[in-house]
Amino acid sequence: MKFLHIAIIMLCLGAMSCGAGSSKESATTSDSTTTTPPRLTDIAFDADSAYAYVKAQVDCGPRIPGTKGHTKCQRYLAEQLRRFGADSIIEQRTIVTNYLNEVYPICNIMGRYNPSATKRVLLLAHWDTRPWADNDTRENRDKPVPGANDGGSGVGVLLEVARQLGMKAPQIGVDILFVDAEDSGCSSGWGDGGDSWALGTQYWTQNMPYSGIDRPMYGILLDMVGGEDAKFHREYYSNEYASHILDKVWSIANRSGYGERFCNIASGAVMDDHYYVNQAGIPCIDIIECDNPVTKNFHPSWHTTKDDMSVIDRRTLREVGQTVINTIYTEKL
Repeated sequence: MKFLHIAIIMLCLGAMSCGAGSSKESATTSDSTTTTPPRLTDIAFDADSAYAYVKAQVDCGPRIPGTKGHTKCQRYLAEQLRRFGADSIIEQRTIVTNYLNEVYPICNIMGRYNPSATKRVLLLAHWDTRPWADNDTRENRDKPVPGANDGGSGVGVLLEVARQLGMKAPQIGVDILFVDAEDSGCSSGWGDGGDSWALGTQYWTQNMPYSGIDRPMYGILLDMVGGEDAKFHREYYSNEYASHILDKVWSIANRSGYGERFCNIASGAVMDDHYYVNQAGIPCIDIIECDNPVTKNFHPSWHTTKDDMSVIDRRTLREVGQTVINTIYTEKL
């Protein structure tokens, strides 16, 4: 998954801290019985369902383009969107070549809800996994990454969002996009491998299924949103291209009781799918854990064989998912 530019650009923010103006929910020993936060809608995100959707992806095996696990998961994701009432499903297939000159057959999968609506929001996450655990110990570096957090968590949250959309339609249109071949890029450093990441998104932005008036107002990317005690900072490119969307979503998170999860603090620049969506003219933010207190970077399991279900926390999934739900269902025509 991408890399982080370590330079931190400090923003002029009203409150440079986590939890400003909000109180953290009290934790309990149960995964699903924490104190209920104030709701902005009557739609409750189900973290148990999201967790099950993450596990279903991991159970497919590594989702490396061209492998059996990738094919199995591709079918699973398309079928889930059908089950959850997407009005149309687009499977955008192509061939890409990674920075090692390896040829990959890939598939971007998009489910559209209320496709006739011209006021739309794009929700996206990458569903592929990294072929090599290059951040692991030497003996594990040639092994594939399980991709529970890096890949599975964002998709799991969006599948639960899709299930809710199928049960109660929001006023606006929503496109849920699972992009492929995000995580096969060169991680040797800043500036020499940027375009080797997010190959599926680069293709999608060059072949967007929009006529013009139905282009989304904005996008929200979910990436590595399942780690225990994860904090989500204001990623640099998100603020550079879509600060008004960051303000909106972070404010909704705060009003929902998740101010300590969504920190009003600047972080570095992450080369991720949202960068290319922004370049294509759709303001897009990245909800991503990229300032972990242990690594000062991504979650400790990032690009390792330890990125399995043991790192996934239902509470984190729920607070991210409820924030997205609250954002979607409070948009008006």
